[in-house]
Amino acid sequence: MEFSGKVIAILPVRTGVSKSTGNEWKVQSYVVENHDQYPRRMCFEVFGSDKIDQFNIQMGDELNVSFDIDARQWNEKWFNTIRAWKVEKVKEGAAENQPAAEPVPPFAPDPAPFPGGDSNSTDDLPF
Repeated sequence: MEFSGKVIAILPVRTGVSKSTGNEWKVQSYVVENHDQYPRRMCFEVFGSDKIDQFNIQMGDELNVSFDIDARQWNEKWFNTIRAWKVEKVKEGAAENQPAAEPVPPFAPDPAPFPGGDSNSTDDLPF
């Protein structure tokens, strides 16, 4: 799945130690807002200090985020995790350099009469 938008929040880094392996882990969450008429926000996380450094996400960055969704249960409640596996920064000005969509001409009714209709009639209805 993918989501595109602007980074509007960077949450504090969370760290810990794995109970099973004893290895340290690091995760950071980010909030991205899209540019739809009714903007939507998505909070996603990046797991691992290597990925956090690689993606180098900053406030205000325009991103395309590829992610997976998973759910887990804790104390009889379910929680979703949205974990990014690829983050691409949108190049500045990329949206400005794209050609604008051609305007759609307004609807014009067909001047030909309906099949079986009287061409002299001023009524557009065929019945």
